[in-house]
Amino acid sequence: MERVDLTRRLPQLAWASVVANVVIVVSGGAVRLTGSGLGCPTWPRCTDEGFTPHNSLSMHSAIEFGNRMLTFVLVAIAVATFVAAYQSGRRELKRLALVLALGIPAQAIIGGISVLTDLNPWVVSFHLLCSMAMIGLAVVFLRLVGRDGPLAPATAGKPVTALAWSMFAAGWALLYVGTVVTGAGPHAGDEKAPRNGLDTLQLSQLHADLVFLFVGLTIGLIFVLSATGASQEAREAARMLLVVELAQGAIGFIQYFTDLPVVLVGLHMLGAAVVSATMTWTVLATREA
Repeated sequence: MERVDLTRRLPQLAWASVVANVVIVVSGGAVRLTGSGLGCPTWPRCTDEGFTPHNSLSMHSAIEFGNRMLTFVLVAIAVATFVAAYQSGRRELKRLALVLALGIPAQAIIGGISVLTDLNPWVVSFHLLCSMAMIGLAVVFLRLVGRDGPLAPATAGKPVTALAWSMFAAGWALLYVGTVVTGAGPHAGDEKAPRNGLDTLQLSQLHADLVFLFVGLTIGLIFVLSATGASQEAREAARMLLVVELAQGAIGFIQYFTDLPVVLVGLHMLGAAVVSATMTWTVLATREA
């Protein structure tokens, strides 16, 4: 049998990895926002009778089971990506493709623990943050595919890269606090699921403060990149990040003042995934500014 060479498909597979990891965040959000988190009340089976919900099919079980089935799409993409990376002979691609592939069963186990603990909000929070990290790694892989080798040492000045990394740290702090806010809010994934018991008003204020810090650091980075004559890619990445931040912030404020409608919360989760991707791209582009 002739071997299929997937090396030429590396760019498409890299993009597929980014998109698939974003989709799984949105899919997981749909599970939570429809109260379907325990539609399959056990793990790794869906019910005590089997792996499928065929004996007790309901909207909640169908949504949760459908989300679990998306894992196999991720697996197929990850396997094809690893094979293509292996065929390329590039060590940095093989290592990162392996990490992305191993992240899928790790995420499945964390998801299983969240079900077995009746959607413990701290476990669910960790589950979402791992997805955000997977998105960031997929963006790194995408950038490596467009290079002839591993990431080169940073060529931008230390003050510029320090500002970019500060922005990145603020973004991750924002994502984490966002998951804690959600863990205190009404969308638990199931009406019987526990909440973390923290004060939603104080958490929301902290979340808003981090938004202002994140946006402020991004604006500062845009001015610094412009003043230092940085590359067009770095300036475009920072401007795109600011646009994403402003859109995400607008959705966040609107959803807060309209009592968290599920459609806006779902869009906010999509926005968080896009924030993870764009801020990673911005840091990588700024290194070479």
